Amino acid sequence: MDRVKWIETTLRRAFAPSHLAVEDESAQHSGHAGAAAGGGHFRVLIVSESFCGQDPVARHSAVYAALGTAMKSEIHALALRALTPEEWERNPRGA
Repeated sequence: MDRVKWIETTLRRAFAPSHLAVEDESAQHSGHAGAAAGGGHFRVLIVSESFCGQDPVARHSAVYAALGTAMKSEIHALALRALTPEEWERNPRGA
């Protein structure tokens, strides 16, 4: 299974998101030290009820925990937007 598919599957199991988008941006970082070591650069947008009542730090921590040891090997960098469904409805393109 490729890394994008693995990230998607892992996050779907952990958070049952209503919206999930995972992009592999590794090609944009070729030559970067982390990329040379084999870690990828990814952008994730995840919308889940699981994030209700959590601040951004707690949301990010939950996602990192779900991805586990991959955050230390397969994933070098993760640009992450973790939103509640209400936040997504108010502003799907903004922060």
